[in-house]
Amino acid sequence: MTTTSDPTCSPPGDHGPRGTTGWRGLVLRLHFYAGLLVGPFVLVATATGVLYVLTPQLESWIYADQLRVPVTAQQRSLADQVHAAVATEPGGTLDAVRPAPEPGATTRVLFSDPGLDESERRTVFVDPGTGQVTGSLVSYGTSGVLPLRMTIDQLHRNLLLGEPGRLYSELAASWLWVVALGGLALWIARLRTRRAAGRAGLRDLFRPEPGATGRRRTLTRHGALGTWLLVGMLFLSATGLTWSTYAGATISELRASLGWSTPALDSGGGGGHGDHSGGAPAQAGSGGAAVGGVDSVLAIARAAGIDARSVEIALPAEPGAAWTVTEIQRSWPTQVDAVAIDAGSGAVVDQVRFADYPVMAKLARWGIDAHMGVLFGWVNQLLLVAFGLGLITTIVLGYRMWWRRRPTRGRGGRAVPRGQFRRASQPVGFVAVLAAVVVGWFAPLFGISLLAFLAVDGLLGRRARSRTAGGDPDVEEGELLDA
Repeated sequence: MTTTSDPTCSPPGDHGPRGTTGWRGLVLRLHFYAGLLVGPFVLVATATGVLYVLTPQLESWIYADQLRVPVTAQQRSLADQVHAAVATEPGGTLDAVRPAPEPGATTRVLFSDPGLDESERRTVFVDPGTGQVTGSLVSYGTSGVLPLRMTIDQLHRNLLLGEPGRLYSELAASWLWVVALGGLALWIARLRTRRAAGRAGLRDLFRPEPGATGRRRTLTRHGALGTWLLVGMLFLSATGLTWSTYAGATISELRASLGWSTPALDSGGGGGHGDHSGGAPAQAGSGGAAVGGVDSVLAIARAAGIDARSVEIALPAEPGAAWTVTEIQRSWPTQVDAVAIDAGSGAVVDQVRFADYPVMAKLARWGIDAHMGVLFGWVNQLLLVAFGLGLITTIVLGYRMWWRRRPTRGRGGRAVPRGQFRRASQPVGFVAVLAAVVVGWFAPLFGISLLAFLAVDGLLGRRARSRTAGGDPDVEEGELLDA
């Protein structure tokens, strides 16, 4: 449902170009060409996404020496653990501490480093029982993913090409839902034709046509599997756009204007623990805060209702700012409450509770975590892997249909002919143009790529007409109909 439909003239009851009228021919042409051109981007995004979902367990095994230690009856204070990490002179500025979330796990002491990329921090792992340092690695983001998963995440997000590479994933997310809904419309139209002939029922929407052979069998497998995957495609497209460069900015502005933004914790002092810019080398304190106070800050936060196992204690960014203690447990039930604690008095000066988030902010939090495969643990992982493999299969089936009946010289098979927009009724044409404008404003990369396709298609149509006027006998019939 996400890539190509059959690009050729089809028998009665099939959704091919011959005999298509109204909206159907227009949707078919859009579904076919968009799937053909965007399919590779969706395929890469899906394959790298499946790899990302599978990495947590692999990461736990590869980095076991840093992450796991023998369980001991006694534990060192957090302050002692931080001092042990600072003594290794990792470079950068002491930024935050993540106490061991369970027996046998290590404490993470995080340092900002101007030599690292945005959202990356140098992490020193400390045995909470002995105070010994077990290793040092670079971690990324709130999830604290380690180098293996960080590399796969960047591969999924930008093909390791940096900011310009994010255009590939935004292009895939922008078109995925369009191609999916277009494919569903074509599949339903085909089912209605079969039902009118007494050859199908509603359940055939979700299963391949029994007894079909050849290209028709591939088509029905493509359509049925796409129907099963439709909800997942819409969900991943919507959540994926929240991370994108251009559509993501539009989404953020829209959420802010409607009051749907995630509440921000006020730590005072004009600073924030999200600022990982460089500074002086790590000392026993940062921003005027004594590291020795970290244990009492955690105790105050626990008394204030910060009860998740996984928390991050961020040191004040500058003199006068507050400590912040934030829950970072993204699995269900979500725990992301946060409090700001005055460094001098120990009073809670601000707090943000997930229960008080706007509904849309909660949905955004859950959507992103489910997209990453962390919301429901291993169940979430299995669902995403199954979906990813199904989507890859659907894409391959779509390209197989195109390859078997692709337009070539000297053989049958033609691309979906031009002129579908002119054949559509005025209401259909108006709705199509209005939808393209609205979606193009919301997702600029979709609009730009659509305009580019129309421009190239128009040039190819003019070239085909010129060749026909010159008497070229090899011009395909499909090329004679301009857009």
